[in-house]
Amino acid sequence: MGPDAASAVDAGAYLERWAARAEEELGRRVPERGAEPAEMYRIMRYSLFAGGKRLRPVLCAAGAEAVGADPEIVLPAACALECIHTYSLVHDDLPAMDDDDLRRGVPTSHKVHGEGAAILAGDGLLTLAFGLMADGEMARRAGPERVIEGVRMLAGAAGASGMVGGQLLDIRAGGKVSGPRELEEIHRRKTGAMIRCSVCLGGLLGGGSQEAMAALARYGERAGLAFQIVDDILNVEGSPEQLGKAAGSDAAHGKATYPALHGLEASKRLAREACEEALAALSPLPGGGPALAALARFIVLRRS
Repeated sequence: MGPDAASAVDAGAYLERWAARAEEELGRRVPERGAEPAEMYRIMRYSLFAGGKRLRPVLCAAGAEAVGADPEIVLPAACALECIHTYSLVHDDLPAMDDDDLRRGVPTSHKVHGEGAAILAGDGLLTLAFGLMADGEMARRAGPERVIEGVRMLAGAAGASGMVGGQLLDIRAGGKVSGPRELEEIHRRKTGAMIRCSVCLGGLLGGGSQEAMAALARYGERAGLAFQIVDDILNVEGSPEQLGKAAGSDAAHGKATYPALHGLEASKRLAREACEEALAALSPLPGGGPALAALARFIVLRRS
């Protein structure tokens, strides 16, 4: 996969377009008015609409597009991914986890609404995600068998074998890992599983072939690793304004990170290598998946 395919799509414009569609759909699915109990929806919306690039929904749209499908088909799944991502952030910020005061530049949910309400908001978002996956119109257009497989895929990525299990491994590591393999395993589950799922879910619901799904899985795995390495780097080099939270929080919490294990320059090299591996994985796809290629480069070059 050469640079021409990546440059065929403007990553910023693509992100803006599909993030806006995801935002619009989320606004419809988690209404500001009319849903009861109103306070529960208000607290859920507080975190869900606090900003963020909507990268996971956009990757889902790009995954569908990469197999020749209309991304509109997968919008309920894209929203489900964002609900799960937001729930994980709400719970990560709690005093029992990372104990963060800021998220995306605003006070964290538990600081505003209390710990109990924040836990319930996270629970509500997680549960809502699987309701979204059962959307009747998506099942009609994608096919019920693919939707069922998608639910299984999302549960695996978000649950004990994926994100939740990775978070536990991170907690248990206590900032000390045996080496690069253990660190990559933590990141593969904690962050990479949902990035990989985002791309693959779009491809699956878009009707992707077995070969296409294998390519998307490899892309998502390497792009997810690149994302986490860059996230670790930004926590060292970024400003609070860029990050929307205190810089250096990983070091303050004694977290196991790529810069802590490898140093900054080696970490940047590893992120570039993971990006190149993600790009190479796209070659079997029709047209080479230009949107996914552009997004992979965006992940490595982003500054927040």
